[in-house]
Amino acid sequence: MDRSDVTSRLVDEQTDRLLTTVASFTDDDVRGPSLCEGWSRAHVLTHLARNAEGIARAARAATSRSGETMYAGQSQRDADIEAGAGRSAAELAEDVRHTAAQLAPLLAQVHPRELPDVTFERTPGGEHVFAARLPFMRLREVVIHHVDLDAGFGFEDVDEAVGELFLRDAARRLEVAADAPGLRLETTTGDRVIVGDGRLTVRAPRAGMLRWLLRRDARDVTSDGPVPELPRGF
Repeated sequence: MDRSDVTSRLVDEQTDRLLTTVASFTDDDVRGPSLCEGWSRAHVLTHLARNAEGIARAARAATSRSGETMYAGQSQRDADIEAGAGRSAAELAEDVRHTAAQLAPLLAQVHPRELPDVTFERTPGGEHVFAARLPFMRLREVVIHHVDLDAGFGFEDVDEAVGELFLRDAARRLEVAADAPGLRLETTTGDRVIVGDGRLTVRAPRAGMLRWLLRRDARDVTSDGPVPELPRGF
């Protein structure tokens, strides 16, 4: 599977898994910490809802040339997340459910192989992003933030094909990051991925490798030397 192979149906399937977890939360649960530094579970849930709205705007921009941007601005995005984090578990769950349902038919109209050169702006005057990546972008948000909720769904529970895709995507993003170390990533499921000159071999189960690459948790990682620090924001 590659990023262009991700379909809206796969996003819907993973969203259903997320919503099952979200529906179980109490008000005390959503006040608890997530795996995202500085964010409660309520922050993560609010982000997921606002991201669904942002992806919906981007999908309209891609398919109908509406000219919309994904977000009005980075500061507005951050303020919206903070403003929504004080709500009840029921309000948060309904926000995530409703915005995902609104997104679903729009994302189904995005066919990555038919939009190879179409782009949209993430924020006004900001980065241009290829519309073909939209289904993958939403899939990554749903699955990784499901893990971040720290509520019984971990990287070990990520579907094999999706986990392999996330691993290769993380390696691609690390490759172009400033100060990225040269790595040979080896997993017990047979993944072999080279980053840069591949001078340092790092080994882990795939779930452990994803935990390290995506959340900088090296508990399951071993290497031929000191486990390197990963650059921020890759």
